[in-house]
Order: sequence, then C-alpha cells, then structure tokens
Amino acid sequence: MSGFSRRDFLGRAARAGATVAAAGAAGILLHEEATLGAKKPQRQEGRALDYRAKAAGPKLAIATGPQRAASARAAVEALGGMGRFVAKGERVLVKVNAGFARPAWAGATAHPDVVSEVVKLCLAAGAAEVVVTDNPVNDAASCFDVTGIRAAVESSGGRVAIPKTDDFRDHTVPDGLVLRDWPVLLGPLDGMDRVIGLCPAKDHGLSRATLTVKNWYGLLGGRRNTLHQRIHDTIRDLALLVRPTLVILDGTTPMLRNGPTGGSVSDLGTRDTVVAGTDPVAVDAFGATLLGLTGRDLPGLAPAAAAGAGTLDWESLKPVRVKAGS
Repeated sequence: MSGFSRRDFLGRAARAGATVAAAGAAGILLHEEATLGAKKPQRQEGRALDYRAKAAGPKLAIATGPQRAASARAAVEALGGMGRFVAKGERVLVKVNAGFARPAWAGATAHPDVVSEVVKLCLAAGAAEVVVTDNPVNDAASCFDVTGIRAAVESSGGRVAIPKTDDFRDHTVPDGLVLRDWPVLLGPLDGMDRVIGLCPAKDHGLSRATLTVKNWYGLLGGRRNTLHQRIHDTIRDLALLVRPTLVILDGTTPMLRNGPTGGSVSDLGTRDTVVAGTDPVAVDAFGATLLGLTGRDLPGLAPAAAAGAGTLDWESLKPVRVKAGS
C-alpha cells in the first residue's frame, strides 16, 4: 500500500464508519416509522354481561332492622318485590361473597340468612332455578361449607355451583383498562336470565372498602393477585363487567377494620342496615357511609361512575327508606 499513509487510512476508516452508522440509523428510523404506521389489529371487545330488568320502579331502597333476613326482604319489597326482577320460569344466578373459609359471625362473607332469603324470594317469584356461586380465595367447597352458605342454599331450594376449570373463559370487558382477555367464571352464567349480587359491607386494605362492585372480583380466575397492583382500575372494570339485575349489600354488622378477612367480633360494627338497588355504584356510595366514608373516598368508584356504570350521588335516586319487621 505504497503512498497510503496511516493518516489516510484512519481518515478513510472514520468516513466509512460514519457512513455505516448513518445507514444504520436511517434503517432504525425507517423501521420505527414502519412500525408506528402499521395498521394495528382491531381490538376485540367482549360482550356486556347485561342482566338488567326493564321494569320501571325505584332504584335504591334502604331497610333498617336488627334481623338481616327481614331487612333484605323489606328492601327488595320496597323496590317493588322480587317479581319486578324475576319472571316465572326464569333462571337466576346469585353471586355471593364466599371468599374465605370463615364462619358467618366473622362478617367476611355473605351471611347464610340473607342468602337463604334471597333464594326463597326468587323461587317465590316463579324462578325455575336459583344457582349460587363464587370463586373463593380459599378452597371453594370448604368456603361454602364453613360459611354455612351451602346448607342455606340447599335448604331453601337452590343449588350451589362450585367452579370448575372449564367454567372459565377468556373475556374482555368493553372499554376495559385491565380486564382484557382475562379468565372469567362464565360457565355458571350460561343460560341465566337474571343475575343478583349479594355481599357484606367490609373494610379493605387496598381498595378501602369491598362492596357490591368489588364482589364481582369473585368471577375472575387467573392470577388475580396481580390485579392488586391496579386495584382501582380493576374495580372500575368490574363495574362494567356485569350489569346485574339487582344488588344487595348487607350492612347489618359491617366489618369496620382489618378487612377483608377480619377474624374478631371487635372488627365489626352495628348498623342494622341492608340496601338493595339496581345501580351498584349508588348502592356502594351509600354503603361507604356505613364504614364512615363517602363514595368519593373509594378510588375505584368515581372512575366506574365516569365510565357510565352508575351514579355516586345516591341521594339523587330518592331512596325508599323502610323499617323491617321480624
């Protein structure tokens, strides 16, 4: 390489390197532009699980009294009776909170007395079948037994559906933020005409409260613990997951602290109140007051209202207030 100095070599190498780098950068930019400009696959939205009744009537009823079953019956009657929601021959699913293998006195799960009353009311209205289900945190069969819910359901003429693996199917919540292609307990919903949500009012360490909207968490499968990282978005999505026929919140002895499991009677308060309604957001906004909170204190509830799942202004619904007998 006569006449080719070291300086010439380094200069040519530097220019060649710059050319390669420029070409590489251009290639990266072209790749990024092609990616950003590519047509994205269309989002497949899931169908709404909508079981709302069309019959007109009050949207919210608040019943007070020391006997929770009587209060639940009075609240439903104040809305127009179960016949407003369940027609003869219809099949009804009652989604309870049976999440933990704890006795009824602990207040961590739906009380068997209220579950029994709701099953009886549905059958008296002419329901062909009443099925009660949940996907508990603990072993499902144990939860339904220890809580007394299974015995209450079966003695009242209903049937308990213990979740099976093939009952879960991937589902996308319309406009969901978190629940997209998520396993949902859809098996027990197959063929159902009406869906009722039933749960106790409880404190919750992450969401501040677990009420009727959070109750739908028990329809989810998969790694539910990962949802805790976005619990408020999850609650918002749950309000859009199911549009129930009716929800019933038992605030007779709400769990005021150490929720959602509790474990001591000292965790419970006495409110002697059961609220029922067709607007779960409004029911929960009122339910928050039983825990010394407001609807706006629950970070997942306002987004649910904003998404069209209901109203935080429960008083605007002019709730019917009744006192329950024995």
